[in-house]
Amino acid sequence: QVQLVESGGGSVQPGGSLRLSCTSSNFVFNNYILGWVRQAPGKERELVASINVGGEITSFTDSLKGRFAISRDNGKKSMYLQMNNLKPDDTARYYCNERFGSWDWGQGTQVIVSA
Repeated sequence: QVQLVESGGGSVQPGGSLRLSCTSSNFVFNNYILGWVRQAPGKERELVASINVGGEITSFTDSLKGRFAISRDNGKKSMYLQMNNLKPDDTARYYCNERFGSWDWGQGTQVIVSA
């Protein structure tokens, strides 16, 4: 069982920054392509960023390119999402999971971008 804990969300003004963290207690975490998924109010969850096992290959949905960065530290069984130049459309609850979302979902962390 892979348990996931997300943290780092908050309320910021447009243009602000946040750094989200995802940690797991299971070393299986290190063997998977990981992703950040977000769910905005009234919308379905969408995969917005992913990172390969070694951390060298990343991908982002178009709306995030140039603003967000994803990284991982397998020694700490952790993954991060650096969010810069935040926009109101980034408001959502953010979750981490393996790329296909097959693990149990954590509680997520809420990000609110508002003036």
